Amino acid sequence: MEARAFLGRWHVTREIADRLGPDARFEGVARISEADDGGWIYHETGRLGLAGGPGFEAERRYLWRPGSGGIDIAFADGRPFHRMPLEGGSARHLCPPDTYEVRYEFAAWPLWEAVWTVSGPRKDYVMHSRYRQQDLQSGAPRG
Repeated sequence: MEARAFLGRWHVTREIADRLGPDARFEGVARISEADDGGWIYHETGRLGLAGGPGFEAERRYLWRPGSGGIDIAFADGRPFHRMPLEGGSARHLCPPDTYEVRYEFAAWPLWEAVWTVSGPRKDYVMHSRYRQQDLQSGAPRG
């Protein structure tokens, strides 16, 4: 897959099954756009609802840098996070004492998924994100 295929708008749905706290659901939009430095900016906005509680507006940003066979993803402050393999597959991020493992799936492109399993003494959850490409003109889902 070509990295540039990720540029644009994506409808995002996310379920978080948390063994240590309430489950949650996110729905929103991710915009992946080119930055002045040749990298890309991932900016996600939407509504996060916690089971048994009120929802609230949520957002996050990452810095993406496409390269040979993958995309290097960093936190908004530039700290390295992980590498997304363009053919799908797994990656890991260590945040001692917790471990973050992700599995990317692109078989149903332009629908794709990222499933994070986070484990350790402070965190214990599975976060399943689904992305559906949106038409840039109307904002309607494609695919």
